[in-house]
Amino acid sequence: MLRTPSTPPSVSPLSTSPLSAAGDRYFDGLADKFADSLYGAARGELRLALLDQLLPEMLDLQGQPLLDVGGGLGQMAEWFAGRANAVTLSEPSGEMLAMARTRLRGTPVDFLQAPLQALPERAPGPWPLISCHAVLEWMGDPHAAMATLAGLLAPGGQLSLMVFNRDALRFSNVVKGNLEKALDDRLEGTGQRKRLTPISPLTHAQIETWSADCGLAIQAVAGIRVFQDYLRHPPASEVERERLLALERRYCRVDPHWRLGRYLLYTLVPRREPRP
Repeated sequence: MLRTPSTPPSVSPLSTSPLSAAGDRYFDGLADKFADSLYGAARGELRLALLDQLLPEMLDLQGQPLLDVGGGLGQMAEWFAGRANAVTLSEPSGEMLAMARTRLRGTPVDFLQAPLQALPERAPGPWPLISCHAVLEWMGDPHAAMATLAGLLAPGGQLSLMVFNRDALRFSNVVKGNLEKALDDRLEGTGQRKRLTPISPLTHAQIETWSADCGLAIQAVAGIRVFQDYLRHPPASEVERERLLALERRYCRVDPHWRLGRYLLYTLVPRREPRP
């Protein structure tokens, strides 16, 4: 399934800006901060624990070949590879990819340094299973990125898509007292500094519309970290952490709670055309 041309497409250097020529945010120079902030903290542990529960519920996993788009540090590639999936991890950041290689040493994962836009040429598939978690919110044109993903998906395939929830970001800003920012709807990060606020946070309504545009249907949806990010005080003990995890697991797929998850997790499948 993986085709590698003799001359790989160029990726814009990040020496002058953390944004690529396409306006996407890469994490060269920030991989350690990314790892510490998103995975070295309790919120990262909670996110992975919820995915460990939800992915087997929301996907029909039969050991299919998997393309992990924007696979970052390799957590999801490791998870899928542990379930006998043949995994290809694509990532535009050389620094992130090097850290993933170290993490996954000895694991049967193929690595590909390429931006999402290059995947129709570099890894055309079609793929029966694609994972794209926490990537679209760092894209300059997430709508076009979603269309690219749809084009890589095999008939009858599944796309596991997770996006940073714009509505949750607004709610979080209000809870923190950033009322003017919320009123002005100034929620996006600029991508120019070292803060990790996504440049393109997305709403459920956008995913609904774009899925239809791309010929995809939403088969399942869940919220990741429905409660954790709004707590006034983090859990102070292992007992409290277990109670919080129990609450997250209980309500992550229950309406209206899932709608305020920090991330929204979807299973998207090719939409069946109605019979004539």
